[in-house]
Amino acid sequence: MRQVVQAAGGGEVRVVETPIPSIEATEVLVETTATIVSAGTERAVTTLARSGLLAKARARPDLVRRVAEKARADGIGEAVRSVRDRLASELPLGYSGAGRAIRVGDAVEGIRPGDLVATGGAGWANHAEFQAVPGLLCARVPAGVPDADAAFTTIAAIALHGLRLAEVGPGAKVVVVGLGLIGQLASRIALASGCDVAGVDLADLPLQTAAATGVRALRESGEATTAAVRQWSRGRGADAVLICAAGRSGDPVMRATEFARDRAQLVVVGDVPLGLARAPFYEKELVLRFARSYGPGRYERGYEEWGVDYPAGQVRWTEGRNQEAVLDLLAAGRLSVADLVTHAFPLERAPAAYDLVATRREPYLAIRFDYPRRTGPVEDAEAADDGPPAESATSTEYSLAGKARQVGYPRPVARGAGSPGRRGDRIGWIGAGNFSSSVLLPAFRAAGFDRFTSVASASGRSARAFADRHGFQGAAAGVEELLDDDDIDVVVIATPHSTHARLAAAALERGRHVWCEKPLALDLAELEMVERAADVGGGVLMVGLNRRFSPAVVAARRRLAERDGPLSLIYRVAAGPVPADHWYGDRVEGGRLLGEVCHFIDTCVALAGSRVETATAVPGRGGEVLLAEDLAVTMRHVDGTLSTVAYSSARPRACRKELVEALAGRSHLRIDDFRELVIDGVSEWKGAQDKGHRAAVGAFLRMCRGGATDVTAELIASSRATLAAAASLGTSLPQPTGSPRSVATATVPVVATATATATVPVVATAPVAVAVAKEPAGIDLADARRAGTEQVGQPAVPAARGVGADSVPPEGQASPVLREEGEPTR
Repeated sequence: MRQVVQAAGGGEVRVVETPIPSIEATEVLVETTATIVSAGTERAVTTLARSGLLAKARARPDLVRRVAEKARADGIGEAVRSVRDRLASELPLGYSGAGRAIRVGDAVEGIRPGDLVATGGAGWANHAEFQAVPGLLCARVPAGVPDADAAFTTIAAIALHGLRLAEVGPGAKVVVVGLGLIGQLASRIALASGCDVAGVDLADLPLQTAAATGVRALRESGEATTAAVRQWSRGRGADAVLICAAGRSGDPVMRATEFARDRAQLVVVGDVPLGLARAPFYEKELVLRFARSYGPGRYERGYEEWGVDYPAGQVRWTEGRNQEAVLDLLAAGRLSVADLVTHAFPLERAPAAYDLVATRREPYLAIRFDYPRRTGPVEDAEAADDGPPAESATSTEYSLAGKARQVGYPRPVARGAGSPGRRGDRIGWIGAGNFSSSVLLPAFRAAGFDRFTSVASASGRSARAFADRHGFQGAAAGVEELLDDDDIDVVVIATPHSTHARLAAAALERGRHVWCEKPLALDLAELEMVERAADVGGGVLMVGLNRRFSPAVVAARRRLAERDGPLSLIYRVAAGPVPADHWYGDRVEGGRLLGEVCHFIDTCVALAGSRVETATAVPGRGGEVLLAEDLAVTMRHVDGTLSTVAYSSARPRACRKELVEALAGRSHLRIDDFRELVIDGVSEWKGAQDKGHRAAVGAFLRMCRGGATDVTAELIASSRATLAAAASLGTSLPQPTGSPRSVATATVPVVATATATATVPVVATAPVAVAVAKEPAGIDLADARRAGTEQVGQPAVPAARGVGADSVPPEGQASPVLREEGEPTR
């Protein structure tokens, strides 16, 4: 399919070919028929993208702070590589459109394939031939409303939400400052609601268009305009002022204070800076409010990504219900939008449309993109994009953030097909995030991998961009296509944590060699599923627990191998805080314990040279225990070694992230953030920070070429130890926030108890016979997740979740820190 993108590092807007996106259980795949350019918002995105680094830094100081923090934690070189990779990424443009629903996720209600829907959301409702949009950001279009009109719905919802915040009704005097597209829509909706409306602007076209609908159109001319508003409002001033202007000046906000009556509502809808003077607000006791996009639910992951709607009795007008209200106004003829379109372009001429927006060489209001109508099913479009279909019928579509969904006829998986001849030369890569490009891919190249065949990602767009940027032969239309490609020997999985086990098992079953980023699994059922697949598939398995391969740990293990008795290990981690909406706070992704502390548990295992026998985790107070930001994990190893991981969300300025200390008899060993190894006061190794990524990939390459695979069992054992630590939290027990929590040691028997003690095996004492039966194609693997989660005492969670990034940036901001796929702290 074709999609409009802007490179984050600058350059012109382009129309690129990308795979059709996949959908999650809470999403709808829409074949686009029309989209509307929100000129002010999208001009801000493209302008920021084309600006220099200094201008970007001034516009986004929050990102500058993140880069500085990364440089301090991981080194300047790593921070520079991360920034360069972000600047090489592509930003999707657009957020308001309409089209036909092609596929509907299992958890979406009220929409069926074939329905005409209005779509919204930056990063979802893009200027693209197909859109994967959350179900709660899709609204069915009533009969009689044309596609081209329905495409205005989300932009009009912004105006409607601003009007709701103004708390006005019939007869109210409303002034709209700025009569661009959103200002025009706000004026028309206010008129439809029975308000009297005056609009203020400088340009002829907006004033003429507004006047034609009954708005009192006023050209901004200072005192004369203020006097006209006074006269129009019978000397009182406006009851509400909607500031729909956009620009670098804060003058529109201060001008609004002059139009307003005493105790009026001022609502900032447009993107304007604030340069406020106190006196006007104090003297009139004005209320200043900000409209956050199209209503409640915006930027809330639970609402947008997980599909959890708000009860109408509690939140009457969510962003989705605002979309419905706009469509009802269109259907009733109380809102008209067709005359707002001043320019229409076919999608392939999108660069010309953005040139018009940038140069403003002629006046415009709404710019519409029109899309070709396809007559066949979406599968025909996929075939056109990606070549002829494979001979075997696809049976299961693998989602990168949820479950497998049945989309065809069951097809048997050829277990281990071709694996004896696979040397690991040809790589299929799943996940196109920043960690993949800045750390993992360079490590694979440095280790000697040189045949990079295909990439798959959730959005399709990121897969194509990743393939182009890093020299892959192409981008797959989806994960299933990549997994079924027999030209691929090795599958690299660098996706959100909740998808690792399922994708690893699917690749191993097909006989592929698998590199899976940590964690390998989020519960025992997932771990056992991967182990079974590894046993029968024939490929090798490596988990991205890389610290055991670092120069410091390798040298330390050589010295510690000479000891006579057990160790005492303390691993201190100053991980630093993460934003409140970070995906570490999403229980579906496993939190910090399962998602990051697994690294440190495995490093303790490697240093001790002995597997974990018992594991206990103690969380800090407050919040959900599995998602604790501060915690300690204490382990006893088979050889008697005692190790403790002290994990903190603090990050003092004078403190490096990781420090490992080991005591063995009369010896003392210290690893300082993987920059230096000191033994008994003597520096044994020192260099640039090296956490072992390249050495780990080198070991994986040797495994693919027939080398020893003993490390796989150790990595699986460390994964089991991490799950035992999580089980010791007793998260199945309801406990008040801040109350003492009982913890327990993990022992050999597998017993899920109803008490505060959890007994979970870390080391199996006897082999267990397992009858391996193929799971039917299309099985809901989320059910296996829930079953396994309950085994270890963790709460069951919904399988439905989104992929996009940590969150979509606010319209009008070009954020280079979107989370495309799993972006863990490394």
